[in-house]
Amino acid sequence: MLSNLRNTLLKCTAAALLCTIYGQAIALEPSKAATNAEVFFIEPKNGAEITGPATIKFGIKNMTVIPAGVQHPYSGHHHLLIDVDKLPDLKSPIPADANHRHFGKGQTEVTLELEPGEHTLQLLLGDHFHIPHDKPVLSEKITITVKAKPAAAAK
Repeated sequence: MLSNLRNTLLKCTAAALLCTIYGQAIALEPSKAATNAEVFFIEPKNGAEITGPATIKFGIKNMTVIPAGVQHPYSGHHHLLIDVDKLPDLKSPIPADANHRHFGKGQTEVTLELEPGEHTLQLLLGDHFHIPHDKPVLSEKITITVKAKPAAAAK
């Protein structure tokens, strides 16, 4: 699987280099999404109050979760948007940073330590190149509240 990803990245790099040399733009064909595709949160639910690490479980309907770098019709991998006010460019690869978490191995859950306070979470499915599909598969944005851990009892 890693060699497949490496080969894909090498091909993309070579294509980018050739297009740069010849002064042409790269046009990647967006991956198709199933008409009735959905991503959603299994856990936590909107409005949940959590103490400690947050276990977040991702759900999907009418598409298949596969690792990044693997191209297959009607498939992709999850990206978790944390406290993101504005969606990333839906025609470009999804950024990878603290607010845009990639699950390129095909993971469907994560346990995160979030600071106490209110947080928004949203899922965005990305294709083999981390680019949203031709019709973006995006969950509703949910809000959770992380409560501060109780202070340790004095001895």
